[in-house]
Amino acid sequence: MCGRFTLTAEEETILSYLNLDHKPMTWKPRYNIAPTQSVLSCIKHQDAMRIGTLQWGLIPHWAKDSKIGSKLINARSETVMQKPSFKNSFARKRCIIIADGFFEWKQNEDGKQPLYITLKDQPLFAMAGLYDTWQDEHEKKIHTCTILTTKANTFMEHIHQRMPVILKRNHIDSWLMPKQSIPTLQSLMQPYHAHEMRAIPVTKKMGNAAFDSPECIQPI
Repeated sequence: MCGRFTLTAEEETILSYLNLDHKPMTWKPRYNIAPTQSVLSCIKHQDAMRIGTLQWGLIPHWAKDSKIGSKLINARSETVMQKPSFKNSFARKRCIIIADGFFEWKQNEDGKQPLYITLKDQPLFAMAGLYDTWQDEHEKKIHTCTILTTKANTFMEHIHQRMPVILKRNHIDSWLMPKQSIPTLQSLMQPYHAHEMRAIPVTKKMGNAAFDSPECIQPI
């Protein structure tokens, strides 16, 4: 699964990674992004990339209660086309969530140790996601998202059995294309290359979602 991640890069680095011109955006470095919080995301609208924030935890447009969002922070890539909560978004509303690392907990003899996982040669990466828009009884719209997961690669399987779907940079446009074929989408939802990943043990204090500090990603 993916339950915590980071985005500490500066605005210029993010826009360069996405091949976007300078656009107004409000984002400060985040060292411990947790469910129900805002995440930086991109969608494709009328053939143009649009960047903005979404609330992490998908609330399907048909949901009666927004509380369902806290339970839908991840979607399994193997079943995403069948699940009522995700299938409509998978068909029409795919997004990417920008990150530069994510956390996972490894079970050791003395308990669970948080690990900070990054890519060796990429300062940023895009996680495959889905989004939807929900409207409450006061007609207030909430734009939300979920992160797709896949089976662990040979690097991650020693840490956790699942991992986020990380897209190669040249696959982002294919994922966001509104009328993409199912076989192409399935080919993109694969485990990232194991040899391109690394992990370091970090402080257990990051287990507190309110603890958002550079200390979260410092090796111990």
